[in-house]
Amino acid sequence: MGVDRCRSALTGGPEVQNQSQAADWDRCYARGMAPPRNSEGTSTESLDAAALNAVDEAARAIAGLLDVDEALQLIVERVRALVGAEYAALGIVGTEDRIERFITSGMTPHEREAIGPLPRGRGLLGLIIREERSYRIPNIAAHEDSSGFPANHPPMTSFLGVPVMSRGRSVGNFYLTNKTGGAEFTPKDQRLVEVFALHAAIAIENARLHQQVAGYAIVQERDRIGRDLHDGIIQSLYAVSLSLEDVPELMAVSPSDAEGRVDAAIDSLQDSIRELRNFIYGLRPETLNGADVAAGIVGLAEQFGYNTLVDVELDIDADAGRDVSPEHGVELLQVVREALSNAARHARARHVVVSFHGAADARAGLVVADDGIGFDASAPVPAGHDGLGNMRARAEAIGATLRVESATGQGTRIIVGLPSRADA
Repeated sequence: MGVDRCRSALTGGPEVQNQSQAADWDRCYARGMAPPRNSEGTSTESLDAAALNAVDEAARAIAGLLDVDEALQLIVERVRALVGAEYAALGIVGTEDRIERFITSGMTPHEREAIGPLPRGRGLLGLIIREERSYRIPNIAAHEDSSGFPANHPPMTSFLGVPVMSRGRSVGNFYLTNKTGGAEFTPKDQRLVEVFALHAAIAIENARLHQQVAGYAIVQERDRIGRDLHDGIIQSLYAVSLSLEDVPELMAVSPSDAEGRVDAAIDSLQDSIRELRNFIYGLRPETLNGADVAAGIVGLAEQFGYNTLVDVELDIDADAGRDVSPEHGVELLQVVREALSNAARHARARHVVVSFHGAADARAGLVVADDGIGFDASAPVPAGHDGLGNMRARAEAIGATLRVESATGQGTRIIVGLPSRADA
């Protein structure tokens, strides 16, 4: 479900009139784009345009297109601004309910350093961890669970704490203090933070899942490499060493046999070197995706569409790419990956079309077109924006051409002209 449909469902008011609207609302809630409905089928608060834009931006950040630390920092900053808090923090809970990371907004790095070590999760922070429910407190110092502040801590009065839940357990907590223009945070503030907590939970769990999968993959790959090396290359080298053991004696009694033995060993070593080169090349993970470019594009698009709020339309010739070598296919898939990433991160696109056609088609080549905000393609590229340069370098590396068509407010088209098989 796209962000536009959520906007339509939520900005019109809190009343849910029929089953279709109720289903839309629930799907928006599942994507973190809406507060939950109550038992009467309504939500006492709808999200305004600013809130939806912020939630939309957070969703894009969490889609795997940003580093998890960047995504969480963005979420903390957006939620602080939206609810009007002077300070905001996201504490990520580790083992034994201890805070293992603390992401803040509103404090300078110098102020953070002056406070000292991370909080341990006592006082009101620990209350949210233990109770796993939201709290709005007008005066921190007056609350029975307050444990005070460390030295050099800025003064804080009003408090809003919201747990970040994933699969029924707490993985972190939002803490916001000092409501601007009011004595305390409102129920609407609480509901808005609860929506952002859904996204924070996704980002935290994704990061942990990636770490677990990466660790498991490393172990599995180490075992596989060991088996493959032992069963193939190492065994061949061991056989060569055995064949050369009696060469010194053969040199004395049968020089011709010794010469033949050495020649055979050289041939075996050359075979082992060639096998080792192929083995090392096969370890590159991207080579697994280059054999079928069309299928690879479909896979990237499906993953992108699942992880973002961007609709992806495919115009793919299943036979296209048959003349593309796996090595070139890898580079093309990386271009597609980068173009999709830019569409979500920078263009804020709602719809992307990916086209891929073979040389026999008048539309031959690869095109990734989005309906985002566009940009002045003739202007210098800002520092830190390396995506277009990387795509151009990949295209040139395989003898392809890359052209960018874009204008402010008119979307962007990335057009890759493929080389012929003879040129590849």
